[in-house]
Amino acid sequence: MHGNSFRPSRLNDGRKIPGIGFGTWKIPQETCVDNVDLAIELGFNHIDTAQIYGNEEQVGKAIKDSGLKRDDLWITTKWSGRPWGDGGSINPKDSMAQSLNKLNLKAVDLYLVHTPRLVSGRIREGWNEIIELHKQGYARSIGVSNYTLDDMKELLEGGEKAPEVIPVVNQIELHPYVWNEYRANVEYCQSKGVAIEAYSPLKPLTTYPGGPVDKPVNAIAKRLGVKPEQVLLAWVVSKGAIALTTSTRKERLQAYLDAGDIKLTEDDTRAIELAGAKGPPSQFMSARFWTRMLTGVAAQLGAYALLKMLVEGK
Repeated sequence: MHGNSFRPSRLNDGRKIPGIGFGTWKIPQETCVDNVDLAIELGFNHIDTAQIYGNEEQVGKAIKDSGLKRDDLWITTKWSGRPWGDGGSINPKDSMAQSLNKLNLKAVDLYLVHTPRLVSGRIREGWNEIIELHKQGYARSIGVSNYTLDDMKELLEGGEKAPEVIPVVNQIELHPYVWNEYRANVEYCQSKGVAIEAYSPLKPLTTYPGGPVDKPVNAIAKRLGVKPEQVLLAWVVSKGAIALTTSTRKERLQAYLDAGDIKLTEDDTRAIELAGAKGPPSQFMSARFWTRMLTGVAAQLGAYALLKMLVEGK
């Protein structure tokens, strides 16, 4: 393993979680082992997967391939309720058993409820099932994912007393374009000792290129001599959050790992957030939208047929 500039965060159960994680969402089974192998080799010691991603088995193989001691890696997975490729739903206990079997582990470092939809109308009861898995030693720490402010208030304040175990994290989408919408949730969670894990932190660059956030991010990157994506990761750190990101490219992963020491000023974060408040550009009008749309059409019709259709207007 190489270097990692991100400092770990102390969770409410006393454990330390690495400050940046490698996410495996959308990574296909065919390339997942190599992708995770590369991430670990470069210095990622925090790997995030989920039951529904369909790649837990491949993540498990990469963990074994690394040759690292179990405690040298932080492994997160999630109760998604729907195993990859299978219909119906499955409860937390059986899901955990399946996940541990695929990962070839005795316990995960963090187990999350993937979405509040899994426990709709029974948030406390569902959480108690996760607490039992924690007590049985299958999950060293437990948390939630995609919980809104209302969900968190129901979980933490909805009963006569607080839950026996407080979630250590709430993993949510977090970047400047959603900051105004999610700020209250972030601040509420942190006030209750629940850390925030930020997924899709680079979405302004990868999904909404050319949007309002680009201008301040690019200016800050130029001033500091760093990459725009590193500025966005530094923004996540400035919000006190743990970053989750991914790439298949070595140079990008290395740049992500190097972003932990970048310090933004208050003026920097304010400029990014003011730009984010303007919202992302319309995906319908973006070049990326049309590129993806035309690529999809080309795959169905063939490049020649598409060209003929465009030229002849048919």
